[in-house]
Amino acid sequence: MVEDTCTLPYDQDWLDYQHEIGLRHHRAKKNRTDGVTSAEIVPFRYLPITLYPLTSTLPPFLVEAGVDKERAERLGAAWTKSLVLQITLWSHPYVRDGDW
Repeated sequence: MVEDTCTLPYDQDWLDYQHEIGLRHHRAKKNRTDGVTSAEIVPFRYLPITLYPLTSTLPPFLVEAGVDKERAERLGAAWTKSLVLQITLWSHPYVRDGDW
């Protein structure tokens, strides 16, 4: 996810890939694509709550790695915007047709 977020262009291929990620966490495709045995579905309630731990830890990590605090905050804000978009896109399979 980190590499995809930071390096891929946000084009139609990227949008299609984000939709695929959502499907792979939903019962529509869960465990089929990768041939694993796991939970039948990642419940929707877990998608939005991943935002805080995935975003709040980045700026301190960057500062610890030597990035100045102001730049780390700007990078953290960009990271947060991207993850909000991605989590929204991953949520699509959980919304019934006609409600999206």
